[in-house]
Amino acid sequence: MLPTDDLKKISFTRSIRDGDLVIVYERHDVMKAVKVCENSTFQNRFGMFKHSDWIGKPFGSKVLSNKGGFVYLLAPTPELWTLVLSHRTQILYIADISFVIMFLEIVPGCLILESGTGSGSLTTSLARAVAPTGHVYTFDFHEQRAASAREDFEKTGLTSLVTVGVRDVQGQGFPEEFVGLADSVFLDLPQPWLAIPSAERMLKQDGVLCSFSPCIEQVQRSAETLRSKFTDIRTFEVLLRTYEVREGKTESSQVEGGGSVELPPCKKRVRSKEANDTNGDSSTVMVRPCSEARGHTGYLTFARLRCLVVYVERLLKDKPT
Repeated sequence: MLPTDDLKKISFTRSIRDGDLVIVYERHDVMKAVKVCENSTFQNRFGMFKHSDWIGKPFGSKVLSNKGGFVYLLAPTPELWTLVLSHRTQILYIADISFVIMFLEIVPGCLILESGTGSGSLTTSLARAVAPTGHVYTFDFHEQRAASAREDFEKTGLTSLVTVGVRDVQGQGFPEEFVGLADSVFLDLPQPWLAIPSAERMLKQDGVLCSFSPCIEQVQRSAETLRSKFTDIRTFEVLLRTYEVREGKTESSQVEGGGSVELPPCKKRVRSKEANDTNGDSSTVMVRPCSEARGHTGYLTFARLRCLVVYVERLLKDKPT
């Protein structure tokens, strides 16, 4: 679960306790969420690790196995949880999530409505953003999916910040109890335009709505619906390109005339400066685009609820004399 201090505030500085959820980190693309149990063990290719050895260590510790192998024990931050959670549906990744939180203007204390809980990737980050006094109410029409998400939030210690409901927001809209109370609304639905009228009623004046859609046709139809009550309508596609940065070796070869020519970089790690001087080699830092970079995920459409005063002024302006 997300670690908390004695005041029930999220804290990643305290030590690991029995019952905590930790992220066992082997390398950047091999991680696993594990619940710490004093009498349990964890096994991987590096050997066997006793959970009892983990208890009392700070998050971020390097721990050894019975074979001398090691892993790192990391706190289950929303960023890491997004990488290890079970994919029940397509999820939002870090680039889209950070963009959503920024443009929805989410701060501690906000009340957020979300429709389309899915795997809970975004919900986890929303919960941290509104903590400690805000709340996220998330809805999914699929009962089993909602139950699985609820279990995940219990594992990550977010039950005080997230409430999961089963509801077809496209057909029924959001619950009436939230009318005029939501600071922001997020929609991840096949037909978001059907839920926009309800979202408009839930939002506070000047509140912001975001709709995530994988297809541009969904964006077009949603934008048409938004035009009647919303302003500042914008759509973004966030493309993230990551780079590999690593140390490599550049070999030099002597040529006639006393000069030298550089050979193509070698990925083999340079062991010592003395070896470089002896062989005429030099170490260098090589940078190249990552071959596993993700492409298109979806479109993010944002819109701000038109203030009542501005809306009334526009109606009066358009009224025939």
